[in-house]
Amino acid sequence: MSLTERESDLLTSADAVFPDALAFVEDMVKTYAVLGQEQAVLNCVESQMADLGLPVTRVGMHKAELAEHPLYAPVPWDHDSKYNLVACLNPQAVGKTLVFNGHLDVVPADPFDMWTSAPNEPWRHDGWLYGRGAGDMQAGVAAMIYAVHAIKQAGFQVTSPLTVQAVVEEECSGNGALACLHQGFGGDFVLIPEPFGPTLYSGQIGVLWFKLGVRGKPVHVQAAGTGINAIEKLQRLIPWLQDLEAELNEQHRVGPYREIDHPFNLNIGAIAGGNWPSSVPAFAEMEGRIGFPPGMTANDIMQRVSHCIDQACLRDPAFAEERPVLRFHGFRSEGHLVDTGNPGIELLSQCHHSLTGADPEPYWSTATTDLRAFHFYNRTGGTCYGPVAKNIHGVDECVNIESIRHVLRAYVLFISRWCQLEPL
Repeated sequence: MSLTERESDLLTSADAVFPDALAFVEDMVKTYAVLGQEQAVLNCVESQMADLGLPVTRVGMHKAELAEHPLYAPVPWDHDSKYNLVACLNPQAVGKTLVFNGHLDVVPADPFDMWTSAPNEPWRHDGWLYGRGAGDMQAGVAAMIYAVHAIKQAGFQVTSPLTVQAVVEEECSGNGALACLHQGFGGDFVLIPEPFGPTLYSGQIGVLWFKLGVRGKPVHVQAAGTGINAIEKLQRLIPWLQDLEAELNEQHRVGPYREIDHPFNLNIGAIAGGNWPSSVPAFAEMEGRIGFPPGMTANDIMQRVSHCIDQACLRDPAFAEERPVLRFHGFRSEGHLVDTGNPGIELLSQCHHSLTGADPEPYWSTATTDLRAFHFYNRTGGTCYGPVAKNIHGVDECVNIESIRHVLRAYVLFISRWCQLEPL
């Protein structure tokens, strides 16, 4: 589909606001919005949305209410004091509803000395913007917010329903997006600018978080042979979990995941134990994540992990007297395949083609996103389409600057073709 004169004017407006959008990304990166420290980024984004004339609402995360919903991910912390930011344009208007959703929270970046520069001090180099959260996914958040702003700057107003959501806890639970949906902030189609590039996000796996704790027998290290080292004991469980990982990849790959090498990954992401170098450690705990295939339920994968630990206890004499303590917290998110025949995805493909002259490539993710909340809550159609990033969750995370501009332009074009616009 070729561009109309109005669309060309809208894209010119997108280019005009792009420098401000890029500065906004840098402002968000400076807040270093890790779990429990999201207030600074919420303040930053709320202020920016208000300055751009977006009607901001704080949408709370009330644990007692959310915990009753089957999509709620149990977490050990209190998030009643947290909130998400939502701007609803024309909520009572007639027309197809469009939702933009992006998360503000980031994962920890320490140790900082592994980075070229401090991860909360953004810097640019060779066309890339560096900093924790620059790619995952504060660049995308800026693109979606400034796409709405670019429409206004071009002299038009959206008159059909459009919602912009900036949420927290995407990196650990998904409860932020769930809170928005649970309080009625849904729509007919959702776009999420996750940093997988300008592709058609076509599916994602399930993700489960778990904790395993064991106790040992503490003694002075001079008599280490009479004690039981909890850290070493805990490590004995890892091969059993690796066997489960292998089984999932060998026997349970479905659909397009049959073509992906090792899509379901186990990760032991944190481990702690003991309290003194000269004492045999009395306790140890590890936290892990395991991926599982679309179509497998959260209950099923939890049972498989439980069975895995049961087998370890039956066959390893180290666990004969006391079992490990297994707990599930955070993600228990099921995977799904995207309906790529949805009218919104067809329109996104047309917008991509109008800007690039080519059709977008499909992308099947081996991670999870907040898209699952929209899919499982009310079967909302949607996909992810975002900037190009490198080293997300790693050292020297960065996002390609021109790819942010492309997403901003693509979103402006999508709004103009999906929503109803009128001159101001």
